[in-house]
Amino acid sequence: MSRDLKSLLARDQTTLGTWTQIAAPELIDLIGLNGFSFTIIDCQHGPFGIRTAERLARAADANDVACAVRLPDNDPVQIMKALDAGIRHVVIPNLETAEAVERAIAATRFGPHGLRGACPCCRSGGHFIRNWSDYVAAEEARVGAIALVETAKGVENIEAIVRVQGLTALMCGPFDLSVSMGFHGDWRAAEVSEAVEHMVGTAVAAGVPVMMPVFSPDKDEAKNLIEHWRGRGVATFVIGSDKILIADAFAQWTGSLAGP
Repeated sequence: MSRDLKSLLARDQTTLGTWTQIAAPELIDLIGLNGFSFTIIDCQHGPFGIRTAERLARAADANDVACAVRLPDNDPVQIMKALDAGIRHVVIPNLETAEAVERAIAATRFGPHGLRGACPCCRSGGHFIRNWSDYVAAEEARVGAIALVETAKGVENIEAIVRVQGLTALMCGPFDLSVSMGFHGDWRAAEVSEAVEHMVGTAVAAGVPVMMPVFSPDKDEAKNLIEHWRGRGVATFVIGSDKILIADAFAQWTGSLAGP
């Protein structure tokens, strides 16, 4: 397996990752070879499912890139499938209440304390687990649920959300939040920024690591955003996405080389 996302989240130094929405292992290679520490495989907005995500996770393992998978919803079956595939962390979108976060965390735990189905023949255990008790202890220590809070209702309930025991990290969703608040994708709007500030401050005060998306393809703006959030206790950043970074590189080349 690749490096551990929980260990990365525990560091105080700036850690950079990105989103994987293009189902190409070669892009995972490039993510690792160019210095990103982790990627989030996107099964919510990417046009693929767990089978493809498992293939991409193998590329992450080969490149020592930590990975998580963003699932379409808070479905314990999909959470189980992702963890069985050896993807140790799940990002669950649109979480709005502490109860929803509790359900997500329960889906990462085996019975009798959780909802995760048990199988001795899955990738997370090397395809044949001979000592189930040892496997459960190790597996439940290394897997985790990341709450993606991206609606106005989620912001209202953030104090209760970050107090849920077992939450690995909070991820803020500025773009979806701007849509939820009526700003139509303007994640820079003052009201959206204030809501994100509130979520970050609440999580940091509760001792919960924060993962912050940085969408801007403008490197100076991205650097300023990272410096801003670093000053508020955030160390882990999700930079653009594979599509944003590739589109920006294409535009730079065509802009520089295209004739009049």
